[in-house]
Amino acid sequence: MVTPARTDKPIFPYLPDGREILFVPLENKWMKEAKEITDTLSGCSWWPTGAVIVKNEKIIGVGANKGIWQPLCPRVENNCPTGEGYHYCKDICQQDGHAEVSSINNTLENNEDPEEADIYLFGHWWCCEPCWNHMIKHGIKKVYLLENSHLIFNREKRLKLMKDVAEKLKVGGQVIREDTIWEI
Repeated sequence: MVTPARTDKPIFPYLPDGREILFVPLENKWMKEAKEITDTLSGCSWWPTGAVIVKNEKIIGVGANKGIWQPLCPRVENNCPTGEGYHYCKDICQQDGHAEVSSINNTLENNEDPEEADIYLFGHWWCCEPCWNHMIKHGIKKVYLLENSHLIFNREKRLKLMKDVAEKLKVGGQVIREDTIWEI
């Protein structure tokens, strides 16, 4: 049996017709800002994510998957498959949405118009259908992710981190929010 070669091009679980995802390096000033939002605002230990909305070379909105930080993600603790168990995010972590949605909502709260703006998303390698629908509804023009995000932000890395967190907690160790931030 021949093992297929690993591709450097991601195959997205969802991508609307006529839309594309663009990639920028971490040195990009807007991606740096999205990382800073992730590092400071995300309340998710499982998949910390942040976004900035940029229009006319100005940030008009920011967002993250905020919530009450838990050292061990309840979705992971309950062995939820990808795409399931989001009620734990709302019920236990009190998250109010993904970074894409919260950044658009913040843009509107700032009395700014997201129409024709771009979004820079740090901490993920694709956008789910509800987030795409929200971005399209509000006229987001371009979606930028970190270069090689599909290799950096992956489930295997997070499962290992959650296993390490669980083991540390089991022996009475302390885990702080910064322990669960993405390492690049």
